[in-house]
Amino acid sequence: MDVPDKWKFTDKEQIITFIENNAFATLVSASLEASRLPLYYDAEKNQLLGHFARNNRHWQEVANNRCLAIFDGAHHYISPSWYQSVPAVPTWNYASIHIQGTIHLLEVDATQQALNLLLQKYEPRLLCDRTIVSQDYQEKLAKGIVGFAMDVEHIDAKAKLGQHRSIADQQGVVAGLSQNNTPASQALLGLMKQLNLGLGS
Repeated sequence: MDVPDKWKFTDKEQIITFIENNAFATLVSASLEASRLPLYYDAEKNQLLGHFARNNRHWQEVANNRCLAIFDGAHHYISPSWYQSVPAVPTWNYASIHIQGTIHLLEVDATQQALNLLLQKYEPRLLCDRTIVSQDYQEKLAKGIVGFAMDVEHIDAKAKLGQHRSIADQQGVVAGLSQNNTPASQALLGLMKQLNLGLGS
């Protein structure tokens, strides 16, 4: 991914938070085959953890090979009418993180641990109350998946949020997104506030 210095962000905590908030990623292998998967970032091991349905043969290609995981965040159209500066053209503001790394398949126990980390993140009560996801049922379904870990080897983090423009233009974008008041515009505005970029303050 092309990441000009003006749009690069390198703060580790911001990167981790972004990955956690946008965990449904696109995993791309060398053949350009892609799978959409929820990925869990294990900070201690600096790995991404996930799993394939066993009938998705993509897992056979990624094993022991380098792949690309794409985490896309909020994005929205930006109208030139929101800027004070003229002339201007429409653009699209967004943030995305691309992670490159080598994938290793997991054994059954490690796959189970990775699944539990996902449950712990999204609905921890399911680990305490086993009436919905019983241990036996989970172990039965585990035969239908293939777990993997991706060693994080390179990260490109890009936040194109208008932070390179004048303060007046940035404030115009904030006002435009606020008045637009759609879920997508509010999500982008929330991301700008989270990263403290493009706010004109």
